[in-house]
Amino acid sequence: MLKYQYTTIICVIYVLPVINYAKGKEGTDQEMAHYRERIKSMFYHAYNSYLENAFPYDELRPLTCDGQDTWGSFSLTLIDALDTLLILGNHTEFQRVASLLQDTVDFDSDVNASVFETNIRVVGGLLSAHLLSKRAGMEVETGWPCSGSLLRMAEEAARKLLPAFQTPTGMPYGTVNLLMGVNPAETPVTCTAGVGTFILEFATLSRLTGDPVFEDVARKALVSLWKTRSDIGLVGNHIDVITSKWIAQDAGIGAGVDSYFEYLVKGAIMLQDEELLSMFLEYDKSIKNYTKFDDWYLWVQMHKGTVSMPVFQSLEAFWPGLQSLLGDLENAMRTFHNYYTVWRQFGGLPEFYSIPQGYTVDKREGYPLRPELIESAMYLYRATGDPTLLQLGRDAVESIEKITRVPCGFASVKDLRDHKLDNRMESFFLAETVKYLYLLFDPDNFLHNSGSEFETGSGPQGGCILGAGGYIFNTEAHPLDPAALHCCSQAQEERRELQDILLSLSEPFNNRPVAQPGQEEDPADGMHPSSESIVLKPGARRKAPVLSCPMQPFSARLAVLGQVFTDST
Repeated sequence: MLKYQYTTIICVIYVLPVINYAKGKEGTDQEMAHYRERIKSMFYHAYNSYLENAFPYDELRPLTCDGQDTWGSFSLTLIDALDTLLILGNHTEFQRVASLLQDTVDFDSDVNASVFETNIRVVGGLLSAHLLSKRAGMEVETGWPCSGSLLRMAEEAARKLLPAFQTPTGMPYGTVNLLMGVNPAETPVTCTAGVGTFILEFATLSRLTGDPVFEDVARKALVSLWKTRSDIGLVGNHIDVITSKWIAQDAGIGAGVDSYFEYLVKGAIMLQDEELLSMFLEYDKSIKNYTKFDDWYLWVQMHKGTVSMPVFQSLEAFWPGLQSLLGDLENAMRTFHNYYTVWRQFGGLPEFYSIPQGYTVDKREGYPLRPELIESAMYLYRATGDPTLLQLGRDAVESIEKITRVPCGFASVKDLRDHKLDNRMESFFLAETVKYLYLLFDPDNFLHNSGSEFETGSGPQGGCILGAGGYIFNTEAHPLDPAALHCCSQAQEERRELQDILLSLSEPFNNRPVAQPGQEEDPADGMHPSSESIVLKPGARRKAPVLSCPMQPFSARLAVLGQVFTDST
């Protein structure tokens, strides 16, 4: 263990010079503190309005000052806001809400729930809260982070989703009943993101709990989806999970597809998985070849590559942030500036924006307080220190305060042309929008830790280094600590190795398998029954990670810290 800690610390020191955490000259400490306080005020205005008017419903209706259930009756806003409370420094409320959720949330209910939304908001939110609970001052169990009440809640919620994956392809249905499973009349058509946005949460669950079923079903879904790409390397928007037939064949990086690409990159970083990265890089080639025009990304027909929709969708604004994780800062900044011009035109990003016309698309003029452009600004500012990115943050604070603030919270914008409001405040406003804004103006937040600080967890065998940086945000902005995955999975591997040794010793000597002359033992045999890669050449096998601090293939300025905790030697 001492050797592992020493390797980890040396590794952090080694990679720091490679990472540009330039904070820029623009934005004095006083100004940054001023905006942090304003953003805190925004959060508590929305949060307290939810508690006073909407709890225990999922979401606040800010114009009528009441609540509604939207995604499954989970008190969703509380789950989504829990880690934001800690990021803002409110340990007391984090502890209160964590205890409250354990007492009040019941997943054994006759409710139809979105598999995708439940995963990213509920499972992701509970996993993040579990991993941050010790920092928040909660008393944790012996064996944490590999055990804990919030982890058990996340596991219970995820198990309710598993019936959705019982399809011939392994790609999940879009909706599941938490009590009954999948309705026999459920449509088999779901969006691409609804198939490919599970690997972060489900792999985290498997690595923390030791139950491989979650990671297995997430990987099977990814493999099935990968096999359906067109001859020019693109995927469509909606697919039949029974037949693998594409129902909507528009290919792009926005709504219905976005987080699939996001999870390939982030999954590759968090799990040190070359296969996931190779998949994304293959997609990226096709995306650049067929959808990119003048630093905009259009929608094209997935088989022909012909333009089908020359529009920018607000959900696409995550892309520059994703590019920054791969170190592609030049392209990321150019695309970001395109998107920022749209924000400045309207005081927000319309759901659809016609690139040829330079205006909103009919019936898609709204702005439901989405975070994606702010998210990209946060990533890019951490990587470049460019003051333009802080200006986006200032503009966002001013726009949201001026246009959307009402007595009972913040309201979605129904139409950015005249700033008419809608009676909804989605839970992602507190989970993502406010969080990314705050992190943009808080360069010293613990989530930006460069490895100079860490805490320890007991784990199954004690002595795990945690919280040293490299957090991976899921698509709902819930941060996951890759070190915790290593902490728990390393101990599980050691237990399995010990069991194998004891079993081999208990077998009669003559029954033990003996390698034939000239035949090398495969160290992966027994651990990964099928190590054939779907993206490598036939017959080739994926390389096992052998470095504790690899610099390739992940050259990301922010992501590289996530590799510190992969030493399996």
